[in-house]
Amino acid sequence: MTRWKLILEWDGEPFMGWQRQDHGPSVQAAVERAARAMTGEAVTAHAAGRTDAGVHALGMAAHIDLAKPLTAHRLREGMNALLRPDPVAVLSADEVSDDWHARFSCDGRRYLYRIANRRAPLTLDRGKAWRIGPELDLAAMRDAAAMLVGRHDFTTFRSVHCQSESPLKTLDRLEVEQHGREIHIHAAARSFLHHQVRSMVGCLALVGQGQWRAEQVREALEARDRTALGLNAPAAGLYFVEALYPDKIEPAEA
Repeated sequence: MTRWKLILEWDGEPFMGWQRQDHGPSVQAAVERAARAMTGEAVTAHAAGRTDAGVHALGMAAHIDLAKPLTAHRLREGMNALLRPDPVAVLSADEVSDDWHARFSCDGRRYLYRIANRRAPLTLDRGKAWRIGPELDLAAMRDAAAMLVGRHDFTTFRSVHCQSESPLKTLDRLEVEQHGREIHIHAAARSFLHHQVRSMVGCLALVGQGQWRAEQVREALEARDRTALGLNAPAAGLYFVEALYPDKIEPAEA
């Protein structure tokens, strides 16, 4: 049995999220179907994180275990052929040790949120960014973002369906950058609560539009109450960027 690390990219629009669902398509199910079609084996795919319906991925780490002997090139190319027409791509496949786990070995996760700050409707980026028409105040958004960095009780920014044992999380990075008419919000932490990134972005957007003072983000955080949340940003603008691991992955022993 060989454990394979996969780096996956996908368009989240047609999926209910990463996790296998009874009521709709999922990325996990698509990956498992492709692996089974290629090898004839019942496969369970594990990812570094779960994503909601409509959330995209630029570089999600996952792993599968296969008994069939394959090269990395053949596995990657074969799965990409079998994943069609689902908008999922295997960017890389690497053999790893049996004790490496996409989720439990991961010690950092990075997300990107895209806001298209323009009056015109989105065409090419429809479903890929959150369009906000009024010009946003980036300085105020940055001031508000700085209040969330560090270790806090993020209950206000946590979905009522979150299964995490504790609302305490350490947010390592929350930065607001401008790229032309787009605003990119970068978030990094060891792990996140369900809806945490979207909830933080929603409140930053309220600040940017002048509907909230920057200080109100701190007040919402300190309330530790979901009802204090101003806005949950839509899933369309959110991207899982990268899963981080403590050491460079060495090839499994022959």
